[in-house]
Amino acid sequence: MTRYAPAEIQRVLGSGLLSFPVTHFRDDLSFDEAAYRENLGHLATYPASGLFAAGGTGEFFSLTPAEVATVLRAAVEQAAGAVPIVAPAGYGTAQAIAFAKDAEQAGADAVLLFPPYLTEASQAGLFAHAKAVCDATSLGVILYHRANAAFDVDTVALLADACPNFIGFKDGIGDIEFMTRLYTTLGERLLYIGGLPTAETFALPYLQLGVTTYSSAIFNFVPEFALAFYDDVRAGDSAAVYRRLAAFVLPYLEIRNGGKGYAVSIVKAGMRAAGRPAGPVRPPLTELSEDEFAALSALVEQVKA
Repeated sequence: MTRYAPAEIQRVLGSGLLSFPVTHFRDDLSFDEAAYRENLGHLATYPASGLFAAGGTGEFFSLTPAEVATVLRAAVEQAAGAVPIVAPAGYGTAQAIAFAKDAEQAGADAVLLFPPYLTEASQAGLFAHAKAVCDATSLGVILYHRANAAFDVDTVALLADACPNFIGFKDGIGDIEFMTRLYTTLGERLLYIGGLPTAETFALPYLQLGVTTYSSAIFNFVPEFALAFYDDVRAGDSAAVYRRLAAFVLPYLEIRNGGKGYAVSIVKAGMRAAGRPAGPVRPPLTELSEDEFAALSALVEQVKA
């Protein structure tokens, strides 16, 4: 039984900064549960409003269903109610339903529905896919609008009417006109979450579009900076936001843009630079080069100083 009704978890998740903790691996690429739990305990000492277990930055795409279940249970048990845990669901509809049902059994507080694997789909197909997942659980469900799961405004509105537990929309595409239309159409019916890679870059302009929170990857390794940045955004302190962008976020982006898949790899590298190593990334992701890691380490030291 979940601790939160859908409307309540929508409010809670929208009240502060969100983050995707990395999933810790040993050198042989097996899941390091002890290290993962220790890190969640560390992150829980900071006031994030929700953590996405085994999410995108947590390498959901590289985990087996059994591993997702193990990671999720470790997160729920370790959090012990101190911070909401959002579980992943994805791949085909049958597998996504299985993930959602298991999330409820595990005691998760909400579900993030990732795009279906590989195949493209019509709006009718995306509607049927998302509705089936919503119908399979009493948990609040957040759609991840990204890649081959690009929803039309009308489709999102139909889902909002059909599924009371459809609570949130995470944008990973960055179409300003679309987000304007969506918020104008649905207003406060949904929680709007910034989900573009390195979401801090878009946080200030997105706030004007009803996107009141975002998932911060850098929270993993510079949580104080990430929280201060979020506070500046919510306060509308554009001068402070741009200072922080110039000092850390934009140089960070230069490193991140150096290789495909680095949006995840750089976060694990950041963990190592901050003295909280989380192990390697799994293939097909690759590690930063030595020069890139050195540049990242200098940025992290600058922020922590």
